[in-house]
Amino acid sequence: MKKIGVLFGMENSFPGALVEHINARNLDGIQAEFVQTGAAHMDKPAPYAVIVDRISHDIPFYRAYLKHAALNGTLIINNPFWWSADDKFFNYSLAQKLGVAVPPTVILPHKKHPEGTTDRSMRNLEYPLDWDSVFAYVGEHGFMKPVDGGGWRDVHHIHNRDEFFHAFDQSRDLCMMYQKAVDFQEYFRCYVVGQKKVHIMPYDPRQPHHERYVKSPPAYDKKLLKRVEQDALKLCQALGYDLNTVEFAVENGIPYAIDFMNPAPDADLHSVGQANFEWIIREVADLAIAKAKQAPQHLDLIWSSFLKMQPEPKKKAPTKKSAAKKPNTAKAKKNAEIVIPAAEAAVEV
Repeated sequence: MKKIGVLFGMENSFPGALVEHINARNLDGIQAEFVQTGAAHMDKPAPYAVIVDRISHDIPFYRAYLKHAALNGTLIINNPFWWSADDKFFNYSLAQKLGVAVPPTVILPHKKHPEGTTDRSMRNLEYPLDWDSVFAYVGEHGFMKPVDGGGWRDVHHIHNRDEFFHAFDQSRDLCMMYQKAVDFQEYFRCYVVGQKKVHIMPYDPRQPHHERYVKSPPAYDKKLLKRVEQDALKLCQALGYDLNTVEFAVENGIPYAIDFMNPAPDADLHSVGQANFEWIIREVADLAIAKAKQAPQHLDLIWSSFLKMQPEPKKKAPTKKSAAKKPNTAKAKKNAEIVIPAAEAAVEV
């Protein structure tokens, strides 16, 4: 019997519904249940073919348990090794290289020294900081948020320099980012499952949490929705996430990727609504079952396998022809292929 385990915390509707949905299919040799573990023994593999992880980002014990399980053949949704290494600033840099539009963003040094460090630990840090360059690049209307956070915790909406420095003073020893605000006309939150399926949900982050999913959305431009779908897939395929949400703020027809480090995305019935809830339950069940049929698999710990970026495109330089002079074949061979710099390949925003 191959078991699919669901590891979760305070959420109620999604974990139970997922287990019930999988078991209701009465699949031969596959059963779903809530994960049960105590002190994990190094010489004992986890008894699960697949684990759907909803909580290890908050509990280091669970993250260590999942890495041990993965090492011994359990397939984890999402990969705990890459999830541990990822951060939002890296995601924005990756998106830019992939050609996905993102707002100008900077990462900021800590306001207060991290625990166990002093002024002497910061001797490589520029002082005083060049704040003018930050505002010249991002502007004075933006959002300050942690480089590794979620749930809108410690997020500040900035309208001027005074608000910026007030928010920065409140950031404690968190590592923060500052990002240009997008004056959006449309906003989408997209479930992405298995790096193949995309479910686009109109969303309004300005509303109270339980009212953010728009129940009666207007008609949207099909080309815009297609680009949102393609960019969401491009990001999740590059990052290797099998379950994620990708958020886009649309300004003047351009969808800017705002947030796409959500490997345990909101899937609560009371916030996402019945139709969205049924979609995510069905698709995650399909994914977990498919992975259970594949397990166990050899664990590839090469980081490049998680970052599934394609090589930079190449192009041939034009060859000059001259009737009076034979071409320099050695020079022509040297210049035959020119790699496009990443900065030129990316979309400028």
